[in-house]
Amino acid sequence: MNLSNKENIAYKRLAALFDDGSFTELDAYAKSVDGEVEVVSGFGYVNGAECYAFAQNSEINSGAVSVAHCAKISKVYSLATKTGCPVIGIYDSNGVKLTEGFEVLNAYGELLKASTKVSGVIPQISVIAGSCLGTSALMANMADAVIAVKDSDFYVTAPSDITAEKSANDGTVDILADSFDEAVNEVRKLAVLLPSNNLESAPFVSFDFTVPSVLPNATSTVDDVINSVLDSDVKVEFKNNYASNVSTVLSTIEGKTVGVVAFNGNKLCAKCAYKAEAFVKLCDAFNIPLITVADSNGVEKGIESQALVALTKLSSAYASATCPKISLITSEAVGASYIVLAGKGANADFTLAWDNAVASPLEVDAAVAFLYNDRLAKGEDRATLEKEYKDTIGSVYSAAACGAVDDVFEPEKTREKLIEYLNVIAGKRETTIPRKHSVK
Repeated sequence: MNLSNKENIAYKRLAALFDDGSFTELDAYAKSVDGEVEVVSGFGYVNGAECYAFAQNSEINSGAVSVAHCAKISKVYSLATKTGCPVIGIYDSNGVKLTEGFEVLNAYGELLKASTKVSGVIPQISVIAGSCLGTSALMANMADAVIAVKDSDFYVTAPSDITAEKSANDGTVDILADSFDEAVNEVRKLAVLLPSNNLESAPFVSFDFTVPSVLPNATSTVDDVINSVLDSDVKVEFKNNYASNVSTVLSTIEGKTVGVVAFNGNKLCAKCAYKAEAFVKLCDAFNIPLITVADSNGVEKGIESQALVALTKLSSAYASATCPKISLITSEAVGASYIVLAGKGANADFTLAWDNAVASPLEVDAAVAFLYNDRLAKGEDRATLEKEYKDTIGSVYSAAACGAVDDVFEPEKTREKLIEYLNVIAGKRETTIPRKHSVK
């Protein structure tokens, strides 16, 4: 009996994924009803991290999913669950093998259940390398990170004109890659940033931090803030093509994995709330310290924004997350955005602020209208009153005086302050009341 064909596209993709010489194939002799199984599976090391993986083989029956196909992937999940290792799936299939009827549908249902069972327990990463249709799309989308090659297909119901690029713009795809090699590079970064499972810490990443030529200041963009505090070596941005009002980044500070949710000063919208919520849940699942750059001047108005639903879900995610959490107010955190992102209701372990920042439970214009109504009626300038409010009642020093802010400092001290507070809460362990799931 011959070994599985090491020249097929699936084997080559796995060989490209795993470190040189570390890939061991599983079930190399397995057969389907009508010949070779349409998937290759195995284990090895990805950037030094032990992982299990499978790759669908589009060169056999267009990668059609069979009962034997499901059995090989099922073994991957079983072994990964027992050993506490991540699972990486490379998808390239046109759907199920219809000749196997309900047997294959039931088998695929068991796979979906296996993936769901370990969601938040072991990291799951999907790479959409070609076609990923129907049930395969459901399976792939369950992963913690969905990476799609630009010219791939990723949808549930055929025919469809939805491209991977459109899926990235809609927030379904987390990372859009120009090529399979680029997708593999993103997986290799995630392999060292994520822990092996939810009971372990992420591995230490060697880093080479260079002090930026321009330190953060009152006029810095959110990207400037992010780049000034993170190590420069490894960084993965989630949903970069979706909801530009917020950035969600996985990287390191002093070699230790952190997640950053950074708002860019605009109002909170439904899309950016959904984007932030998904990332908060990812960090919480694997106990990754979470830094929130709370720079938002309120909530987008209008029923069509669905802001209420989105903010409720985001608020719930923050409040229930037990991972280490630090909120940093860099400019303005006002209205509901203050409460959701920076207030103690967000369950932050520490709320920090730049010395020039504004923190207010009401949007500034609303606060001025409420507090200074008589003075406005007498003709005093609204802009002058808004500045007065920001310098007094709305100042972060006022928030610090009543314990709503834990520390106030100059912008250029941001990285050293974050390091200081991250070290304080590095060993945080918090237990919540047992429940099946949150209502919202």
